[in-house]
Amino acid sequence: MKILSVTLLLLAGHPAAADTLYFSAIPDDDETRLVERFGAVAEYLEAELGVDVEYLPMKSYAAAVMAFRNGQIQLGWFGGLSGVQARNAVPGSRAIAQGAEDAAFVTYFIANAEAGITPDDAFPDLSGHSFTFGAQTSTSGRLMPEFWIREETGAAPEVLFSDVGYSGDHGQTLRLVASGAYDIGALNYTVYDQAVADGAAEVDQTVVIWKTPAYPDYNWTIRGDIDATFGAGFGDRVQAALIDMTDEALLASFPRSGFIPATNALYQPIEDTARALDIIE
Repeated sequence: MKILSVTLLLLAGHPAAADTLYFSAIPDDDETRLVERFGAVAEYLEAELGVDVEYLPMKSYAAAVMAFRNGQIQLGWFGGLSGVQARNAVPGSRAIAQGAEDAAFVTYFIANAEAGITPDDAFPDLSGHSFTFGAQTSTSGRLMPEFWIREETGAAPEVLFSDVGYSGDHGQTLRLVASGAYDIGALNYTVYDQAVADGAAEVDQTVVIWKTPAYPDYNWTIRGDIDATFGAGFGDRVQAALIDMTDEALLASFPRSGFIPATNALYQPIEDTARALDIIE
């Protein structure tokens, strides 16, 4: 198992070899943690599927979707929105698995401890503060937070807040809010909870002030031509391998308690929301 540079693969302009399964993930955390997480997953899939498996790091959500569309990867660990984008780009592609926690995912709104914002079960008054989303096409870092901001306040973020930014990933959102660069940020709850479990210094400088209602999020999506490339039933074998993943160390790195079957239909609410906000056409 090797971890390859996606830049070299893209520049080469050739599709993946039929004896190697390439996969990637949206960069929702720092690259070092992602390489460690998915390098181990690649080794597990190699043993289960009997083919070479390579993890390709990506620099952005858009790059992960483009690599899927262009055939540089056949399998992706996507967020709800990026999964929709990837499947829409490649006919016949399907969501095959999600984390057990992904059927009811939430976003945390966190604030700098010095911002003077009190946690509330109701939506707090955030007007006039600075705010950072995560990546622009992140489900938990942008799509659903923006939906609920508009739903609860009737205002666009650019109107409600004094300044609006996009950090690029959830870990960076936590760091920016902890440092005071932004008063408030929206991020994937598992990233924050993991930071709490790890005793990260940023946790002492932040407070969770609100969490969204639940929505479907992360998913493993596979290309529609996977069986034509690797043989009949290969997509189902990949799905089974993911669902059968029980190694606690592998699962903890996501972090998920396990993977369960998923279908495209589960993510229709995400697609509908993205269209309503004009994030996708």
